[in-house]
Amino acid sequence: MNNSFGIIGSGSWATALAKILTDNKHTINWLVRSEAMVNHINQQKHNPKYLSSVLFDTSLLNLSTDVAKIVSASDIIIIGIPSAYILDTIQTLPKNAFEGKKIISAVKGILPQENCLLNDYLKKEFDVELKNYFTVMGPCHAEEVATEKLSYLTISGSDEQQALLLSEHFTTPYINTVVNEDVYGVQFAAILKNIYALGSGVAQGLQYGDNFSSVLIANCADEMAGFLHKVGIHNMQVGLHDGEDPFTHKKKTNYAASVYLGDLLVTCYSLFSRNRTFGTLIGKGYSVKAAQLEMNMVAEGYNASKSIFTINQNIKAEMPIAETVYKILWENLSPAEGFKQIEQVLI
Repeated sequence: MNNSFGIIGSGSWATALAKILTDNKHTINWLVRSEAMVNHINQQKHNPKYLSSVLFDTSLLNLSTDVAKIVSASDIIIIGIPSAYILDTIQTLPKNAFEGKKIISAVKGILPQENCLLNDYLKKEFDVELKNYFTVMGPCHAEEVATEKLSYLTISGSDEQQALLLSEHFTTPYINTVVNEDVYGVQFAAILKNIYALGSGVAQGLQYGDNFSSVLIANCADEMAGFLHKVGIHNMQVGLHDGEDPFTHKKKTNYAASVYLGDLLVTCYSLFSRNRTFGTLIGKGYSVKAAQLEMNMVAEGYNASKSIFTINQNIKAEMPIAETVYKILWENLSPAEGFKQIEQVLI
């Protein structure tokens, strides 16, 4: 496939994806935040704000602050900005901006203004068909990509053969790729694991120990699987695989796979997890606003907790942990009282 890639976003995850693609010698059209950043990257060969240890071959970079220019120049567009900023970034594009293009979502959140997944928004506003929409999900912390520690990416698409072809562009000596066709499931799993990681951080801030955390996260995994079942995701059984994948000839994905349980675990435990860090500050007594100022980074689990709480009013999955995290963040429930309630529902 001889395609041009565009990346919308210049934070840590977008920068990691830019590294992966340029390490594979792809020229990329890259939307960054400011002309100052354009100049810095061109002159100093690294992002001044995120993953600054990553040096780029600038002959492979076409940098711009103009989203319309980036989209127009690219066949495959990777959207890698926090979900809360997506509308501000792309809603001014013409309605046919994505016509004939493939979209890869690297967004690990839900659009808070719309309470919907990115693919549903793109269908409604830009008539992007699901067959042209793909996702790239972890577990894959940007910081470990920067240091080339072996990580796994899952590329999902309703057309699994196209997803497999796309995955080849992201495969490197430090990135193994997996494909599946579960576009909705992997996105909801990514959203939910951020909420649970935030809760894991609150427990850390409240000085619960490892024993409690293990029980909490095991229950989070069960709660997440229950929600995914309710929204119609079927590959949720651990230890059972529905045959062989016809394209990769590996076992079919199930809930124990990296993109579901694996990403939940690393986001709940890793010191690189911004959601866990945000939750730890809340557990220590910071207000939401103070925690946001302290981190100066977006924790997707904050907005996601409200969106999932709203969505679940219709789905009606049993989600006492996620609901308690929502109430701590949005309804002024004290973290200590909230976790006393959580203690009573854990099994």
